[in-house]
Amino acid sequence: MKSILIVEDEAAIARVLGAYLKKAGFQVTHAADGIAALEVFEASPPSLILLDIMLPNMDGFELLGQIRKISSCPVIMLTARDGIKDRLAGLDGGADDYMSKPFIPEEVVARVNAVLRRPSQWSDGSGKRHFGSLFVDFSARSVFLNNAEVSLSPRDMSVLLFLAERPNQICTRDQLIEQVWEMDYEGSDRAVDLSIKRLRQALSHWPAEEGEIRTLRGTGYQLWTV
Repeated sequence: MKSILIVEDEAAIARVLGAYLKKAGFQVTHAADGIAALEVFEASPPSLILLDIMLPNMDGFELLGQIRKISSCPVIMLTARDGIKDRLAGLDGGADDYMSKPFIPEEVVARVNAVLRRPSQWSDGSGKRHFGSLFVDFSARSVFLNNAEVSLSPRDMSVLLFLAERPNQICTRDQLIEQVWEMDYEGSDRAVDLSIKRLRQALSHWPAEEGEIRTLRGTGYQLWTV
């Protein structure tokens, strides 16, 4: 049976969510603050976490960061803070989905099922990751598509590795410039666009149903994968 950890300080909300999730066949655990949630998670990792942002002791963003250091467990943020900055912060921090309060419990259950149906990317624990037919070896700085090595410039490789380390997260141009170009960068952000264009060409045979590099207009880029 798949298990859900509800991290929510409002007991009434946690109770309603728990009832609907149990009815849908899930095992449910509840934690009312961030520190308790981290202890529960470390003791018995769940299949998915429903995470509020405004929590006592450790807020949802900080808890998400702690979890992402040790696990790729799916996380759906469920919060009254529905501003675009909060949404981007959650998704950029590694959340798999983001829902605003007030919510319809049936929709929460549907979102949970949708996230759990996604085939997850997997790592063999040695700095290597598979995204369907795309294979990324971070330590060797090499990429293979359909078992054939993909030839990339050092800079384009760095961009791809940066995105691949954060699948389905939004990476802004500023982040890419800061982390990839560093102090060597003296031009406009057009350089980032051109690098992304070259990567798309190099990965043109990567099946669309497995993933793609997406442009989020006015926000940045993400390596999207199922």
